Amino acid sequence: MTHPLVPQIIELATPVAAELGLEVVDIVFHTNQRPPVLRVDIRNPQEDTGLNDCERMSRALEASLDAAEIIPDAYVLEVSSPGISRQLITDREFISFKGFPVIISTSQPYDGHKEWIGQLIRRDETTVYLNQKGRVIEIPRTLIARVLIDERQ
Repeated sequence: MTHPLVPQIIELATPVAAELGLEVVDIVFHTNQRPPVLRVDIRNPQEDTGLNDCERMSRALEASLDAAEIIPDAYVLEVSSPGISRQLITDREFISFKGFPVIISTSQPYDGHKEWIGQLIRRDETTVYLNQKGRVIEIPRTLIARVLIDERQ
């Protein structure tokens, strides 16, 4: 379950990252830890994401979060790179990982499921196509919350 502050944090973090030439990949707020941990994964679309990128984003985001006062209590900010990203986002990634096992999560149930597991066929403007044991599943992109490489396979 996503923490209710995450959408506000994404709204704040996305332009901060863009200003630095970076992209926000994922944000998770772990409130079960003391102090809570806000984890922000970033990517440098031009080159491998490095420590310098994480440091620049951490400083800029920390200043913006403090100024916006979105998080009322003390927290730890962790900015990192997802490494070889498990989440597919760009058209290039969808092309590169064609045929790979993936897990597709939808924001609401689609055809009775919120999670779909199969092999990635392709993605177009409106649909992601998944091979599920020889059957082609067409999932509308508007319902897709995320597409992850299935590393369990």
